[in-house]
Amino acid sequence: MDPQTALFQQHRQRLFGLAYRMLGTPTDAEDVLHDAWLRWHAQDVGALDDPEAWLVTVTTRIALDRLRRAKTERAHYSGPWLPEPLTVDADQPEAQLERAESLTLTFLLLLERLSAEERAAFLLREVFDYSHAETAAMLDISEDACRQRVHRAKQRLREDRPRQPLPDSGTQRRLLERFAQALQQPDIPTLRALFAEDAMGVSDGGGLARAILHPLHGAERLARLYMQVGLQQQRYGVHHEIRQLNGTPALLSWHGDTLISASWIDDDGDRITAVHALRHPGKLARLAAVTKSTTPTSLH
Repeated sequence: MDPQTALFQQHRQRLFGLAYRMLGTPTDAEDVLHDAWLRWHAQDVGALDDPEAWLVTVTTRIALDRLRRAKTERAHYSGPWLPEPLTVDADQPEAQLERAESLTLTFLLLLERLSAEERAAFLLREVFDYSHAETAAMLDISEDACRQRVHRAKQRLREDRPRQPLPDSGTQRRLLERFAQALQQPDIPTLRALFAEDAMGVSDGGGLARAILHPLHGAERLARLYMQVGLQQQRYGVHHEIRQLNGTPALLSWHGDTLISASWIDDDGDRITAVHALRHPGKLARLAAVTKSTTPTSLH
């Protein structure tokens, strides 16, 4: 490996982590890194005072351009849009990208509420720990403007963040196991007891799979929805397993060898406060390709 390629590979994990958090899909993040690599390959590296800063700057700006386009496209998306999981294998290097709350699917979804500019500033400053001055230089804005963007982003995230304890994998796993059991033997009282009174359900079918087109609110409505889902899954012999998606437990539902949904939850420590169900065939196909190469935790 030549020195220029080796230097890029040295920083690749951080660059991918930034691009993925910016865009919410691994394929888009890989496209950003490909474009960054082409620019890096054409660059006289010897003339750079700080190669890492150059790479992060270029990656951020490419991701910003893509995110602005993506936000326009997502405004016309059929139903809710959910981020695409990065990995199901905790041993993969990509799963360890500065592992923190900022990599969870729930937090990535929360980042969607920020403008593209706020998201970039927030991630560089608060997740990747660049100073305000460094972040401002990377975004080509003044330091005051950078501070304002980060402040607005933090304020918006505080307002929008669900009022609940920090996620606990053990609690989430137990709730998902109960959820899977309730789907296998569905009845309204059992399902209803799983959900907080103000629980919310969101699903992403992208107009390509059956999914609710608007968030569904309330324990009773969710219980009735999943009663129907459970009965349908019984009819078709759907089976479930629990995997790690972006560092937290998720429930994968299979019809034969076809992955038909991937669901993750928020909780209040006792009951489910939100169910996020990924139903988009393209996203599920990419996830299934990774899933089949790892060892499952099946629920029968």
